[in-house]
Amino acid sequence: MIARLAGTLLETAADHAIVDVGGVGYLVQASSRTLDAIGPEGCAVTLLTELQVREDSMTLFAFGSAGEREAFRQLTSVQGVGGRVALAILSVLDPAELAGAVSRGDKAMVARANGVGPKLAQRIVNELAGKMGSPALAGAAGSPAPRGGNAQDALSALANLGFKPADASAAVAAAVEDLGDGATLDALVRLALRKAAK
Repeated sequence: MIARLAGTLLETAADHAIVDVGGVGYLVQASSRTLDAIGPEGCAVTLLTELQVREDSMTLFAFGSAGEREAFRQLTSVQGVGGRVALAILSVLDPAELAGAVSRGDKAMVARANGVGPKLAQRIVNELAGKMGSPALAGAAGSPAPRGGNAQDALSALANLGFKPADASAAVAAAVEDLGDGATLDALVRLALRKAAK
């Protein structure tokens, strides 16, 4: 499974981007929120990914944060919600807004996304109730994934220790905020572990 891409952004379009990783161009589907945030063409990017394999296709979906990827996984667990519909929802609602809508039973908020009618919105709200955590936690998990360098290595270290991607991303982001971008890998991992254990 492809869990992350780090490379050069070659191009972006309305619903996808192409990232060059070691000479191979990966086409990734992404929400408009992620596409707006990843930067200009030619810049270095790191994206979290989810690979969906179907009988007739393999599609790579990309996310700017662990929280967005987790929300995507929750959405696609609902019958009738495919990857493209999930991205349409995440284009209009960030993970915290989605968690808030689900906790309030606000199907109208979910139905704002293209391709989501009232019945599907109701099913999403019903099936995800109690599964998305509090909106505040989803907001923390929605913070951008640490980009490159020691922060990315620290994220990898926490993931290898068994922390959930959303928890690891939030802990490393908080550690980077406290220690600054120049922090050593050792210092980042130690502080991130303390923050994740709280």
